[in-house]
Amino acid sequence: MDLSFTPAEESFRAELRTWLRANAPAPAQHADLAAEVAHLRAWQKRLAADRWVGLHWPREYGGRGASIVEHYIFQEEMAAARAPEIVNRIGVNLVGPTLIAHGTEAQKRRFLPPILPADELWCQLFSEPGAGSDLTALRTRAERRGDGWVVTGQKVWTSYAQFARWGILLARTDPAAPKAKGIGYFICDMEAPGVTVRPLRQMTGGEEFNEVFLEDVFIPADRLVGGETQGWQIASTTLAHERGTSPRQLVIHRMLLEDLLRLAREGAAGTPPRHQDPVLRQRLAQHWIEVEITKLNNWRTLTRLERRQPLGPESSFVKLFWSEMSQRMHDTLMELLGPYGLCWQPGPHAVEGGRLARSWLYYRAASLFAGTSEIQRNILAERVLGLPRGR
Repeated sequence: MDLSFTPAEESFRAELRTWLRANAPAPAQHADLAAEVAHLRAWQKRLAADRWVGLHWPREYGGRGASIVEHYIFQEEMAAARAPEIVNRIGVNLVGPTLIAHGTEAQKRRFLPPILPADELWCQLFSEPGAGSDLTALRTRAERRGDGWVVTGQKVWTSYAQFARWGILLARTDPAAPKAKGIGYFICDMEAPGVTVRPLRQMTGGEEFNEVFLEDVFIPADRLVGGETQGWQIASTTLAHERGTSPRQLVIHRMLLEDLLRLAREGAAGTPPRHQDPVLRQRLAQHWIEVEITKLNNWRTLTRLERRQPLGPESSFVKLFWSEMSQRMHDTLMELLGPYGLCWQPGPHAVEGGRLARSWLYYRAASLFAGTSEIQRNILAERVLGLPRGR
């Protein structure tokens, strides 16, 4: 078993690392979410100018035709450099590959070029109040009318919808068909009449999630992707990219492990060090082992993708493992912070401006987003263990 990268891949890593040292912006505090989005758009435009966005896209559409391993290295180095994520992640990672695989040439020419430099932001209109993990239960309907479709329904947990120009939308085109058979995949104009976006304030204080209301929204026929009842098959391409192998969470939790070790050695805000505590030492050792297991699981999945083998249930296992590992690590973090863990807003008693406490708040949802732990366990039970489907 060869667990090393090739010389060409290491050369790619070195080139990217050098570029990031020269160009990655310093961490910054922003007055509000709009200011943060403006900052991130400028950052993505800088990346795109040197063709560091959409590496995995074919060259004819502005990418580098990078291999799966190079795309992995890119994400790993971005996270290790603590560089901001690109703001148009939905457009670059989900919309682009889906349109390249299933869109018409006219759709590709119109919608792909503005994605890479973040000239037009995208959002994902999939989840609904009653259809999150089970997307095929969606109730948003699309009715054929004239030379287009009229869409009515509600979506939720839509990241950055208030800044998006376009959205990929799943809607039911044939209510009489079985759940997964009567769905269409549309490109929705977020500025069209009838689209209402309402931000959702989270316990972290952020408002990047939104609920979106669609009231008789007209979508021209040429913004249907694929056939009018092929939406679920096309959405499977989108979801495969969403749940594919990404090292960002791995690197984030490596850095979290460093934070835990530092807090144990030095204490938090003047509290005594706890690095001699035998129980805590065992927990920290377990966290280190689990971070290494996450790396090896990622590499196993990466190998299958590189060999063009079917992914199977591996992505569910990886997601289930890291999300629950994350919550265990954050519980240790809060124990080390003690009462200072209550201070998540910047202030005199907040450790590192509240960054660590906000991380704990954010990762409470790790077992929910991108597929709940319950759904991942069901997938593994049915597809790996062969257990009967529950009723």
